[in-house]
Amino acid sequence: MPLILISNDDGINAPGLKCLVETIKSLGDLIVVAPDQPQSGMGHAITISKPLRVELVKKKNGCKWHTCSGTPADCIKLGTKIILKKLPDLVVSGINHGSNSSTNALYSGTLSAAMEGAIEGIPAIGFSYCDHSWSADMEVCRDIVKTITKKVLNKGLPAGTLLNVNIPNVNEKPLKGIKICRQANARWVEEFEERVDPSGKNYYWLKGNFKNFDKGQDTDEWALSHNYVSVVPLQYDLTAHHVISVINGWEL
Repeated sequence: MPLILISNDDGINAPGLKCLVETIKSLGDLIVVAPDQPQSGMGHAITISKPLRVELVKKKNGCKWHTCSGTPADCIKLGTKIILKKLPDLVVSGINHGSNSSTNALYSGTLSAAMEGAIEGIPAIGFSYCDHSWSADMEVCRDIVKTITKKVLNKGLPAGTLLNVNIPNVNEKPLKGIKICRQANARWVEEFEERVDPSGKNYYWLKGNFKNFDKGQDTDEWALSHNYVSVVPLQYDLTAHHVISVINGWEL
C-alpha cells in the first residue's frame, strides 16, 4: 500500500482533516502530522527560535495521528525525518476550511505543507473547500478528493510540483466538473482598522476584500465562480524566467 503523509493548517481537530482521512483511508497507509492549533496564514514559515514537539495522540482504523507544536511546513519536515524516517509516496494537505485560490496560495499553510513535500521530491496535493465555516458540509468534496488522489498515486507528478485543488461551495447547485487552470491575477485589497485596547493603547486589525482583476476564463477564480473544481499545478521555483533576458540586457 502507498504511504501517505497527511497534514493541514487548521489544526489536528479540524473537521476538514477528519473528512480527508476518512475519504482516502482505503488508498494507502496513512500517517497524520498536523499542528496542535490552527496555523492559517502562516505560509511557509518554519520554527527556528523554540523547541518543536511531536506527540502521538491517537490511533484509529490503522491511522496514527500526531500533533506538532510548529507550522504546517514543520509538520512535513518532522513527519519525514522523525516519524517515518523516510519519504512517503504522497503528501496530502487539507481539507482546508476556505479558499486557497489565486494569491491566497502564497499565504496558505495548507499549500505550504504540500509545497514542503514537493521540495522533498514527493508528489503532493493541497485540497481546500470554499467555505470557512467549521460546520461546513464537506460531503461534496469526497468524490473529488478521492478521484484526484488516486490519479496522482497512479500517474505521479513532475518533480518539484504539486496540485492546488479548490472545491467551490455549491450549496444546492451541482458541481459542473473539474477545470485545469492557471492562477488568477487577484489579491486582497487590504486596510488596517485602528482600535484602542482597555489600557488606552492603539492596535490594528487587518481587514479587506478579495478582488479579481483577471478577466480570463482559464483561471481558478473563473472556474470556482462557475461551479467547477479548480486544479492549478504549482511549483516552488519562483524564478521569473521570462525576465532573465530583460535583466541581462542591462549589462550589469
